[in-house]
Amino acid sequence: MKRIVCCAAVIVLAGFAPAVEPHPFTVHDLHAMDRLSGLSVSPDGSTALFTVRSTDFDKDGGTTDLWTVPTSGGEPRRLTTHSAADHSGAFTPDGTAVLFLSSRSGSSQIWKIPMDGGEARQVTDLTAGVNGFLQSPSGDRLLMALEVFPDCDTLQCTVDRLDARAADKASGRIHDSLFLRHWDTWKDGRRSHLFIMPTSGGELRDLMAGMNADSPSKPFGGMEEVSFTRDGTGVVFTARQGKGEAWSTDLDLYLVQADGSAEPQVLTSENEAVDTTPVFSPDGGALAWLAMERPGFEADRLRIMTRSWPDGETKVLAEDWDRSVRTMFWAPDGKTVYVTAQDLGNVSLFSISVPRGKVKRLVSGGQVQSAARSGDRLVYGLETFRSPVEFFTADLNGKDVRSLTRINEDRLNSVLMGEYEQFSFKGWNDEKVYGYVIKPVGLMEGRKFPVAFIIHGGPQGSSANGFHYRWNPQPYAAAGYGVVMIDFHGSTGYGQAFTDSISKDWGGKPLVDLRKGLQAALDKYDFLDGDRVAALGASYGGYMVNWIAGNWPDRFRCLVNHDGVFDTRSMYFETEELWFDEWEHGGLPWESPETFEEFNPVAHIGKWKKPMLVIHGGLDYRVPDTQGIGAFTALQRRGIPSRFLYFPDENHFVLRPSNAALWHETVLGWLDRWTKPMP
Repeated sequence: MKRIVCCAAVIVLAGFAPAVEPHPFTVHDLHAMDRLSGLSVSPDGSTALFTVRSTDFDKDGGTTDLWTVPTSGGEPRRLTTHSAADHSGAFTPDGTAVLFLSSRSGSSQIWKIPMDGGEARQVTDLTAGVNGFLQSPSGDRLLMALEVFPDCDTLQCTVDRLDARAADKASGRIHDSLFLRHWDTWKDGRRSHLFIMPTSGGELRDLMAGMNADSPSKPFGGMEEVSFTRDGTGVVFTARQGKGEAWSTDLDLYLVQADGSAEPQVLTSENEAVDTTPVFSPDGGALAWLAMERPGFEADRLRIMTRSWPDGETKVLAEDWDRSVRTMFWAPDGKTVYVTAQDLGNVSLFSISVPRGKVKRLVSGGQVQSAARSGDRLVYGLETFRSPVEFFTADLNGKDVRSLTRINEDRLNSVLMGEYEQFSFKGWNDEKVYGYVIKPVGLMEGRKFPVAFIIHGGPQGSSANGFHYRWNPQPYAAAGYGVVMIDFHGSTGYGQAFTDSISKDWGGKPLVDLRKGLQAALDKYDFLDGDRVAALGASYGGYMVNWIAGNWPDRFRCLVNHDGVFDTRSMYFETEELWFDEWEHGGLPWESPETFEEFNPVAHIGKWKKPMLVIHGGLDYRVPDTQGIGAFTALQRRGIPSRFLYFPDENHFVLRPSNAALWHETVLGWLDRWTKPMP
């Protein structure tokens, strides 16, 4: 039965304009929200530039445009209006224009639009699409990320080879090494290389010629992994090179001359773990970057490294600060670094004194997604459980907060959402663990509501206070569920030891925390009905749903497993980034089979009994669809009520609006079927 969501009531009275009452928040409202990202500030600090993505329901996708807003306050202005995707904007060094990527010519190229008005003009017209770019400090050269075959000495060579492949009647492809496929794409031999050319046009030069490596890194790296030296003579970039790419996390920083006159030289060879995100100080006298210590571990703490440029001593900034940095930028005087980091169920903005390493929390109470300096003020984007990203400004202490954008204000005023609270309890070994409860829409004294117990993925992740577009708790709250989310042992933002504790213990401490956390929420919030609880999660959350099915089988009315690991042993041979399983399970499956079997859901299928909805994407190469098919097969063979929702065109996420709507309708329908009385 298709789930019916109550719509807005329209009341018409004589002599009055129709009034629309707020309605419970739905997945359609979720995707109707504009998404703000890509913050940058003009050289004079007067203007903030950002990207707005709007959902186009007719095209089943999104459109993106560039917007600006005065940093002192004022009305936002839409800078681009073309129907094609315009994004990744950057001010020219003199601030008179903005360069951006656009597909309006048929492929992704660099365009330029003046700030004082006028039409955009095309800057590049290459035979390959531009995936990212940087401008040199003087603005006379463009650095671009292009997909090429590394043994090709011209861009046309890559184009010709692709054309020849397309014309070949044989479809077979030969691979001699891993990766065969990565995230959601089969590898075809091309690499992301950095090319440089004059802004006015001219010779295009590959700065990574012959390197069998990607920069930016794949699948999620961006141009934050690349930086010009302040004098513009060099480029520092992030890449992973050498054999064993599928089981190595050894990203290094390389320095190459901007004119391509010499081969790239590795700067961080002494560290066999991650080195990334190079950022030069304003005077060019120091380089900062983020680094992990432990090879093979993707969730190690990202520390801030600094080095006097070019060949000074390398130091760790704020070594005793137990947080992992996401993003960073320098203050104009070079005495302070500003960073964002996960922090007790939030993503906060901090300042760090470079001379002393003193850390100060400036902005919290949500997720800071981007930040910049504008003179003596900060500009940042912030989201919460009740609002997507909007931009704000504050003084350098995080005080005197002022709103810069309210782009989603009318949409937010038209919907009803659940209030939320953070709580804590004694988890495994009586250690302090945090969680969130989102109250159901329509909460009233004395009434109990069923519970949606949402388990986050990662497993080194967090159910942080933000406006998630895939696992947003508000559609559940609006449908009459109280939502409980626990940041169990292994979650990020609570110190590295807390994060480390899940490795080789996937079904141990986290399950203890989930048990205790659910009970703590039921004890604290009397509107939660402990007899009507459904557990749901994706990725590691899906794994935990499979684990719960055999190790906590009587607690829940029903279960939802999205892209979850079903068999930890076979998962190793099916996934692409092997370092993850090798670290998490403590070795190789043929050398340490017991560590792969200790917390394997397959071993407990005999105890499965509760109805389960299984969901999987056909393009998910991180947790391949055979894992979901295996879980559904086990359920069907045991005669357990079950359903399989399959998206052949989705990866580890569900991204298309129409698919997201079907996802939510199916999940909420499943929860309603097993936790709510029949109407």
